Amino acid sequence: MRVLHIITGLGMGGAEQQLRLLLRHVPATCDVLTLTNAGSVARGITADGTRVTDLGMAGNRDLAALPRLVKLIRAGRYDVVHTHLYRACLYGRIAARVAGVRAVVATEHSLGDSQMEGRPLTSGVRALYLAGERLGRMTVAVSPAVGARLNRWGVPWQRIRVVPNGIDAERFRFDAAARAAARERLDLPADAFVIGGVGRLAEGKRFDVLLRAAAQLPSDVRVLLVGSGPQEPELRRLAGRLGLADRVRFAGETTHEDGGDGGTEHAATHLPSLLSAMDTLASPSPEEAFGLALVEGLSCGLPVLYASCPAIEGLPAHERTNSAYCASDPDSFAQVLYGLRRSGPPPQRTAPAAVRHYDITRSAGRLMDVYASVLTGPNQEVNSP
Repeated sequence: MRVLHIITGLGMGGAEQQLRLLLRHVPATCDVLTLTNAGSVARGITADGTRVTDLGMAGNRDLAALPRLVKLIRAGRYDVVHTHLYRACLYGRIAARVAGVRAVVATEHSLGDSQMEGRPLTSGVRALYLAGERLGRMTVAVSPAVGARLNRWGVPWQRIRVVPNGIDAERFRFDAAARAAARERLDLPADAFVIGGVGRLAEGKRFDVLLRAAAQLPSDVRVLLVGSGPQEPELRRLAGRLGLADRVRFAGETTHEDGGDGGTEHAATHLPSLLSAMDTLASPSPEEAFGLALVEGLSCGLPVLYASCPAIEGLPAHERTNSAYCASDPDSFAQVLYGLRRSGPPPQRTAPAAVRHYDITRSAGRLMDVYASVLTGPNQEVNSP
């Protein structure tokens, strides 16, 4: 089976990292095409042995890119075209249909109730999304919550499959040596209580809540924010206004890879090492599609706090160990974080059994089932939901 993955960009991001991980476990011959920004994840995918093509699209309205995309799809003789993220789903579905590929799958990574990929949802965005959706065979939702949102928009359940994001849990196992190295590089005291936040530094993630909560906590508390984004300057200014400038660390973009040294040489940019350096992982974002960073945190044995996390909320109640819901306001987070600080670190940092639900091999297997269904299903036009 030959599969072409089309994605909007391949800079550092959750959907981009998830694609790279899936490519390692899906038993199909795959190529990747990015509409723009063949960044750090593109280099990693290439290093893994998968071909990446950068279409060099100039912007959302670069219609000249469409015939080039059609040509590349025809030349590759692909059995399945799989699109990721809004712009790629729109252009990729159109191009695949023009190129004669009917087995078109799209993954919806980041649909919220009021935003998509960090942008407000408007009636125009929704109409364009639904028009493009009709050109595909199946839409993959990364959580039941996303599937329900798609259905409320008007996508029939028979055209939706839930394939949760997956992780390689072994990569996120707690590492005491990596913890020490990361703290040393980031100038975090060995005995500090470190609150972590992982994700794009954008308004919707509400990392300002963490800073305001930390301002209510004792001076041994530190905040470690992992990621980059447009809100970083404002978060730095807020830390200064709150008197936290020397207690907040901005780690920037990270990689899931350790360079083969167990993480110690790349502790300042290696996500598993940074998770090991934390004492808790908190997500004040009130609207998430999945919550991949929190699952990675659980794999590292961290207690996690969340305002929204379909990955955890979708687990049976008795399996939601080491995690707690917290309203997305500074006082609520400060109260729970203070209790965690007082209780001290757990005697052992081990992953709860629930992490097995999100093993990447299971996700890859489910995705192959989706490919099989769109290839063997009735060869009919899909004009309406």
